[in-house]
Amino acid sequence: MPNEYIMVVEDEEDILELISYNLQKEGFRVNGLDSGEKAIAAIKAESPDLIILDLMLPGIAGFDVCRLFKQDEATRNIPLVMLTAKGEETDIVAGLELGADDYITKPFSPRILIARLRAILRRKGREENVDRDKIRIGDLVIDPARHEVILGGTPLKLTSTEFRILYYLASRPGWVFTRKQIVAAIHEVNFSITDRAVDVQIVGLRKKFGDNNDLIETIRGVGYRFRD
Repeated sequence: MPNEYIMVVEDEEDILELISYNLQKEGFRVNGLDSGEKAIAAIKAESPDLIILDLMLPGIAGFDVCRLFKQDEATRNIPLVMLTAKGEETDIVAGLELGADDYITKPFSPRILIARLRAILRRKGREENVDRDKIRIGDLVIDPARHEVILGGTPLKLTSTEFRILYYLASRPGWVFTRKQIVAAIHEVNFSITDRAVDVQIVGLRKKFGDNNDLIETIRGVGYRFRD
């Protein structure tokens, strides 16, 4: 893993040192904190790739720290691993339901801990790559991985061709594309669409957009563009 930054929140000094040592040995950057208050203050200035959080902390308890992180838009997507001596089933369920990505009980194996952290970071990387392909413009979300379009919270049922045209136009808001460019962009083997057929697809998209039918603009004598 290339130099990921991990925040470790643990009030037992020997355990904090053990975790920090093993993480640094594996190439991670580490910031060790011994209270929930310090973690809450630090996370506002830092952006860790992952948080390891003890539950039995002085002051603000780990569950409450987790709840604050997961309720905050700026930190809710940071992977969080709970590391604690509280191994009852009810504690584990409560932690996972709060949004923790994993729950590891003490005593623990540093090697297993690191292996599970790596698995979480790999999954995060895959999700970020997929999410990077999503297009979000106002109330419109276009998700190519799911072949899904949501407008104002309502899913739209688009044909394959409509989806491809919409994704192509929306990927560059404000750019004007000719019909020939649109045809070339969505062309596939065993698939045929003419310049004028593009007009038909645009009409279909506008109908499905309802009151937002002006999202796709006609540039007379040229082609179409998605509103910037």
